[in-house]
Amino acid sequence: MKGISKAAVPIGVVAIVLMLVVPLPAAFLDVLLGFNITCSLLILLVSMQIKKPLDFAVFPSLILIATLFRLALNVSSTRLVLSDGFAGKVIEAFGHFVIGGSLIVGLVIFVILTIIQFVVITNGAGRVAEVGARFTLDAMPGKQMAIDADLNAGLINEEQARKRRSEVTAEADFYGSMDGASKFVKGDAIAGIIVILINLIGGFAIGIMQKGLAPAEAVSTYSLLTVGDGLVSQIPALLLSTATGIIVTRSATEGDMGSDLIAQLGRFKQPVRIAGGAAIALCLIPGLPKLPFLIIGGLFLFMASRMTDEVPEDDEAETATAGDDEPRPDSPEAIAEKMRVDPLELEVAFDLVDLVDAARGGDLLDRVKALRRKVAMDTGLVIPLVRTRDNLDLPASQYVIWLNGVPAAKGSSPAGMVLAIGDGLEGLPGRATREPVFGLAAKWVPAELQRQAEMAGATVVDRSSVITTHLAEVVRQNASELLGREDVKLLVEMVKRTHPIVVDELTPALLTLGEVQRVLHALLAENVSIRDLVRIFEALSVRAKTSSDLDGLVEAVRGSLGAAISHPYVTPDERLHVLTLDPGFEQRLLESVRQSDAGQVLALDAGNVDALVTGCSGHLEEAERHGFAPVLVCSPQVRAALSRLMRQVLPRLPVISYSEVSRTATIESLGVVNGAVAIR
Repeated sequence: MKGISKAAVPIGVVAIVLMLVVPLPAAFLDVLLGFNITCSLLILLVSMQIKKPLDFAVFPSLILIATLFRLALNVSSTRLVLSDGFAGKVIEAFGHFVIGGSLIVGLVIFVILTIIQFVVITNGAGRVAEVGARFTLDAMPGKQMAIDADLNAGLINEEQARKRRSEVTAEADFYGSMDGASKFVKGDAIAGIIVILINLIGGFAIGIMQKGLAPAEAVSTYSLLTVGDGLVSQIPALLLSTATGIIVTRSATEGDMGSDLIAQLGRFKQPVRIAGGAAIALCLIPGLPKLPFLIIGGLFLFMASRMTDEVPEDDEAETATAGDDEPRPDSPEAIAEKMRVDPLELEVAFDLVDLVDAARGGDLLDRVKALRRKVAMDTGLVIPLVRTRDNLDLPASQYVIWLNGVPAAKGSSPAGMVLAIGDGLEGLPGRATREPVFGLAAKWVPAELQRQAEMAGATVVDRSSVITTHLAEVVRQNASELLGREDVKLLVEMVKRTHPIVVDELTPALLTLGEVQRVLHALLAENVSIRDLVRIFEALSVRAKTSSDLDGLVEAVRGSLGAAISHPYVTPDERLHVLTLDPGFEQRLLESVRQSDAGQVLALDAGNVDALVTGCSGHLEEAERHGFAPVLVCSPQVRAALSRLMRQVLPRLPVISYSEVSRTATIESLGVVNGAVAIR
C-alpha cells in the first residue's frame, strides 16, 4: 500500500500533463470534472478541521497540483467545446442551471462569481500569505534564540530543542511556500477568465463561419457551454481559494475551526442578547418586513438564554494550569525564581547577538556546548549549563562572564573584526588591545585583512573563539567554585553504578558528601583532574580510616594519582620542564610548616617569602620567554603549604611533589630556587 501511494502522485502529475495535449472523450471528462469538484471540497473541509497550519504542511504543493489539474481540464473542455460544440453532460447541466431562461442574467452571475473569486478571496489570501511569510521569517532569529536560551538554562533537552528548531524552520518554509502558492491561485483565476473569453469569441466565430449557425443560435449554444465550463472550473477554484484563505489566517489553537468558532462566540452572552434585541427593534422601521427580523431576533434571544456566563471547563483547567505553572509576579515563587543565581552566565551586547543566532551563521552556542564537553573530559567537572542572554545596557561589542551572580571577566568582540595576536602589526589598521586570557599584545583588525595579518606572523582568532577561549579560562580558574553539592552527588552515583563497593565503603561510613566535596574542590583549585573518581575514592577510603584532615586527604589522593597530575604539563616531545628548590632552603621551608584552620601554611618572615617569590618569578619569566611552561617540584611534606602560598602570589606556577613527576617524560631543569638568590 505504501508503494502504491508513493507512485500515485508522480503518475497523477504525468497524467495531468498528458491531458494538456491528448484529447479526452466527453464521458471521461464528466468523471474528471466531478472528481475535481469533490477533491476541492475535501481540501476545504480538511483546512477547516486542522488545529494549526503545519498540520496540513503539504497544502502548498497540493495547490500547485490542483491548479495544474484544473487548467488541464480547462484545456480539454475548450478543445471539445470548439471542436464538437459539446463538452459533456456536466458542463451542459451547469450551463443550463446558471443561465436558466436568460443568457444575460447567466453571464452576469458568472462574472460576479469570477470577481468574487479573483478580487476578494484570491487577492486577500495572497496578501495574508505574503505578510505571514515576511513576519515568520523576521521572527525566526528571535525564536531560535529563545530555544537556545531555554536549552542553555536547562529547561529543555537537546532532543526537545532539535524538535522545536525543526518546527520553527518548517513554519518558515510553510509560509514561504504559501506565499508562492497563492500566486498559483491568482494566476489560475486570471487564466480562467482568459479561457472564458477564448471560448466565447472562438465558439461564436466557429459556429458562424464553420458550422453555418445563425448568430443568435451560435451565441446561445456557445454561451451556454462557455458559462457551464467556466462555472465547473470556478467552483473548485473558489473552494481552493477559500481553503487557502482559511489556512493562512488560521491561528494555532487546540481545536478545529468549527469548535473554536462556537466555543469563542459562545463565551459572550451579552453581545448575542443585544444583537437579538437589535434585530427585533428593526421591525419598528416602517416598510421593513416584520417576520424575518422577528424570527432572527427571537433565535438570537433564545441562544442567549441558553448560554452561561461561566468560563468553560477547559478554560478553567487552562487557567488553573497556567496559575500553577506561572505564579503571579508578586508571589513568593516568582520572587524566588527572580532571586535564583545561575552558576555561569554569558551576557552579550546587542551587536553580538549574531554570534548566538544560528540562522545568521552564529556558532557561539555550539562552541559553548563543545566547551562543556571538553572541560568534562579534561577536568572531570561537568560545568553547569551556560545561560546566554543579551543585555541592551552593555556597551557595543562588550560581553560579560558572570560566576555565581558576580562578574568574573569581561571583554569585547567588535563586529566585522578578527583578533590578530602577535607583534609587528603596526602596519595594519585596527584597535590595539590585549588577548584576554594570557594578556598578549594583539589588535582587532578588519576581517578582510585576516590574510595580511597571518602573513605578518600573527595568530588570527575569530570573535566566537575569543569569547569561548575567555570563558574556558574563567571556568578553568574557577572550576572549584562551579562544583556544587548536587554535582558531587551525581558523580558519586555515577561511580556507584560501576563500582558500588568503592562508594559504599567511603560514604557515608567514612566521609560525608560535604567532606568529599571539599577534597574535590581542593583538587580542582590546583588544576588536578577528578576524572579518575574510582582511584580518588579508594585513596580517600584508606586515608579517612586514620584521619579526615583535608590536607592529608588531598595529599593521599595526589599520591594515588601520581604521574597523572604532571601529565598535562608534559610537552608533545615528552619533556617536563621543572624548577626545584635548593635542599637547604627546602629544609627551612619544611621546618616552617604550621597547621592552621585553613590547612598547612608556611610561617616565614618577609625576607624568606620575598626570596622565594622573587626566585620563582624570575625563573618562570625566563622560561616563558623561551616558550616553556615549568612546574615547581618539591617534597610531598612541604607541597601543600608551598602550593597554598604560590596560588596567592604566582598562580600560573603549578606546584607538584617528586612522587607526582611523570615516569616516562624527560625531566629538564630550568633552575634552582635558593633562599637567598636564584641560581642556575
